[in-house]
Amino acid sequence: MIPQSHPLVTKQAWQIELANTIKDPIDLLAKLGLSGELDAISPDLIMGFPLRVPQSYFEKMRYGDKNDPLLRQVFPLIDESIEQQGFVHDPVGDHNAITSPGILQKYNGRALLLTTGACAIHCRYCFRRHFSYSDSNPLASQWQTTLDALKSDLSINEVIFSGGDPLTLSDAKLAALVEQLDAIPHLKRLRIHTRLPIVIPSRVDHALLKWISSSRLHVVMVIHSNHANEIGDDVAIALAKLETAGCQLLNQAVLLKGVNDSAETLVKLSERLSDVKVMPYYLHLLDRVAGASHFDVSEHDAIELTAQIRAILPGYLVPRLVREQQGEVSKTVIA
Repeated sequence: MIPQSHPLVTKQAWQIELANTIKDPIDLLAKLGLSGELDAISPDLIMGFPLRVPQSYFEKMRYGDKNDPLLRQVFPLIDESIEQQGFVHDPVGDHNAITSPGILQKYNGRALLLTTGACAIHCRYCFRRHFSYSDSNPLASQWQTTLDALKSDLSINEVIFSGGDPLTLSDAKLAALVEQLDAIPHLKRLRIHTRLPIVIPSRVDHALLKWISSSRLHVVMVIHSNHANEIGDDVAIALAKLETAGCQLLNQAVLLKGVNDSAETLVKLSERLSDVKVMPYYLHLLDRVAGASHFDVSEHDAIELTAQIRAILPGYLVPRLVREQQGEVSKTVIA
């Protein structure tokens, strides 16, 4: 059974920050000295995917800069309301990949668990921004069914915690999940896809590190940073703690127009990741989700950018340029 959060338990610092994210676009602009500088979408258009920005992330934005790359990732521009051909609600075929409550299986040997629909931050380019999590959350009532499915499939050797963001769950819940996964002999690795160490670095606390270091599984944490400005000293400290706890740290970035679509910016990101001992892993071409067409960078331009950074950086700091395509047996490597 998955333990339920007790209402009298004292909240941790990260939980307090998670509960007090900035949710009003007008308030966000005012805090940055940008009132009237940007056009927000009307409330009815963002109701299904509202603004959500943690204080730690907000503090890394540049005051008075309407083109700040961190602001651009989270601010709901009017461009989201423009319908663009080829931009759909399920761009990577998640719904067709559901094999059991909360389990997505696209690739051999791996099972992805949609542990929660909650996120600490709402990135406007998110490929699951239209996903119906209420129909696909195994922790809500069907965890045993999910666990039985994992036990019965001997081909699965790696479980991936995804969401939403799995680290929005309490450590009590996560520790209980991992303990049960530890007991499945054919599982070797636990991969955690998360943005929490980047946007709320206080999430990396003693309780999190304890269950990570206690698992027999090899823990791989794939963080998500798109710009070097996201990786301040607080994030560096959090990532160092994760490495000490035994996590293998990788980064996945998304190539975004107006955020990181220059060789200089991508080089600085890889160099900063190297500083904090995180391996640049993938640079994703945008998943063509409805509402995100204004972030799209053409494949031609992306290949040129990759060639430019390859001429500057050592090979191990050049992320693979990839696209996820429905029905393929792996990510498609573009460059």
